[in-house]
Amino acid sequence: MAQSVGIKDVARAAGVSVGTVSNVINRPDTVAGETRARVLSAIDRLGYVRSESARQLRAGRSRIMGLLVLDMGNPFFVDVARGAERAAREAGLGVMVCNSAQDAAEEAEYLSLFAEQRVRGVLLTPADATGRNIAAFRRHGIPFVLVDRVAEGTTECSVSVDDIAGGALAVRHLVDAGHRSIAYVSGPPGLTQVRDRRTGALNALAEAGLGPEALRELPTERLDVAAGRDAGARLLGLADRPTAVFCANDLLALGVLQAMYAAGVTVPDDLAIVGYDDIEFAAAAAVPLTSVRQPAVTMGALAAELLLEETERGEGDGKGKRTHEHRRVVLQPELVVRRSSLAAR
Repeated sequence: MAQSVGIKDVARAAGVSVGTVSNVINRPDTVAGETRARVLSAIDRLGYVRSESARQLRAGRSRIMGLLVLDMGNPFFVDVARGAERAAREAGLGVMVCNSAQDAAEEAEYLSLFAEQRVRGVLLTPADATGRNIAAFRRHGIPFVLVDRVAEGTTECSVSVDDIAGGALAVRHLVDAGHRSIAYVSGPPGLTQVRDRRTGALNALAEAGLGPEALRELPTERLDVAAGRDAGARLLGLADRPTAVFCANDLLALGVLQAMYAAGVTVPDDLAIVGYDDIEFAAAAAVPLTSVRQPAVTMGALAAELLLEETERGEGDGKGKRTHEHRRVVLQPELVVRRSSLAAR
């Protein structure tokens, strides 16, 4: 295997000191033109690439921001990443995107990797409901911002959507359409988002004078299409089947839609469906999907901006910089009505 070319090799080839090569790379205006040209020629001839990670370690500031999400197979998180990457790029930074796959152990491994790489900061959608991973990561002193999660009981910044309001929007729409028995395909119960959307759904039922028994919860282990198809099969097996279903995200809703189509159940005439997130595929489904829209790109961009603000200002360094104030930004969801929930009852 070929050895990598180091700065000493360049210095030897150019007949100069290592310090001169460093100056050509970092402060070229301090080096005489003829010497600079000789060093640059050696760099080109040897194929030298400077170690950015080593430079960052010496400077104590990385140009990489970490982003750890629950599922990069979910277009919602792809949009979050797009927003974060846009804000980071404008600040001259890159983004290292990692996927916890909704697994607390994988999340812990990636957080350790971020700490080893000494990233500038981390944008995190937690998978670990216990908070242990966050507590362990906090000891490294690396700033982080919670994304799609309210920072309750912590001092960190967060950017989220009001999921209680979102759940209420979805179920209020179904109640207004005449539905009195609604299923909630909820996803893993340990996720805060899942619980908050259920709370919103129950609030909407209470507003209409309906009790919690009007909501039949069908939990799933994951938030993907396959889990939605499984929930759809369970829904079909209910003796007293609800007339509508609210799903904790659009991937679950698309899976339920597939299960209904395979069983010959007509959507929305036999079953109305409402999803959550309003991913691009929602509007393109065989039956366009009503969904609660989250501003995912905006969420990612705002989270990155908060993280950049914190890392730029610091926590009061005695040199006149303003101390960073941690903030909880809560965005509002929006109901987008399409054909999957529009049957008259």
